[in-house]
Amino acid sequence: MLRCTETALLRFLQDKTGGKEGDIRQEAEVERLTTRLARFWSVPDGDVGLCSSVAEGVSILAESWDWRPGDNVVAVAHEYPSLAAPFAALPGVELRVVPDLAALRARADSRTRMVLASHVSFLDAERADLPGLREAADRVGAALVLDHTQAAGWCRIGAGIEDFGLAACYKWMLGITGIAIAHWNRARQPGWAPRTAGWHSIGAEWRPDWPERPLVPGAMRFNRGNPNHAGAYALHAALDFLEIYDAAALEAHVLALAGELRARCLEAGLPMLTPINHGASVCLPHPDTRAAIAALNQRGVWAWGGRGRIRVSFHGYNGGADLDSAFTALREVFSAP
Repeated sequence: MLRCTETALLRFLQDKTGGKEGDIRQEAEVERLTTRLARFWSVPDGDVGLCSSVAEGVSILAESWDWRPGDNVVAVAHEYPSLAAPFAALPGVELRVVPDLAALRARADSRTRMVLASHVSFLDAERADLPGLREAADRVGAALVLDHTQAAGWCRIGAGIEDFGLAACYKWMLGITGIAIAHWNRARQPGWAPRTAGWHSIGAEWRPDWPERPLVPGAMRFNRGNPNHAGAYALHAALDFLEIYDAAALEAHVLALAGELRARCLEAGLPMLTPINHGASVCLPHPDTRAAIAALNQRGVWAWGGRGRIRVSFHGYNGGADLDSAFTALREVFSAP
């Protein structure tokens, strides 16, 4: 966590206890945040809203679509559950699982309604071919739904390529849990509306005896109840930090660190999952990830484990010394009996 997060959360607590004026300040922070995030993702104002998590946002999408028996959704086999699981239980809708983009093109057909993909894979850090995914979706008239969680914060996001996009904010965005970015591309999907709503997505003045349910005009219709105000304050602080740095230089720096670690590991004969078209992480297969992560921690290296692999990730605040430490620790862990 950033040190400025504590200051931001204290400011939220002060506003939370500030009566009506504090409420006004909280709502102003949310409105300012959605405008700021739209600029951060290079999309029009109003196209970005908030929800509590990627899983919630995708679930809202899944329940909102006009499905017909025999429709299908296509996703890559190692897709994260937040993106794929909401479609697995839809009655009459087939979740088609494919190994890669080539297979996706082959399996998508006239009954494919959505193509699901992560900008960067959580499992092996592969960076997706977004233009290729857009072409595959357009070829069959499907919507493209992207999860930017493993990219947002270090990678420039040009969200206009997608129909819908989401991202958690507690990773490279440097925010906290309980708040996620939800992008609705209104130019591509002008008629989209969720099937369920709450007081925030239809407006607090609505009453149950009204004949119509007037949804808010922008992507905040993803946010049915109270926004996570604390998360909004924390995310503003994170953006204050991220926006100090040139976005292109930050992306190049992170990719260079990950690429150098990958190259060193390959040269040393360590096993590798991450392909050359990688994101900010390097993933290595390991039979006992719990023990491997503990050994890395003992050597002063924080990494992630599970799913039969170790994942080492970089951000802009990392440098050559971190790269050296990570590589040395990995080599020792893999050489241990």
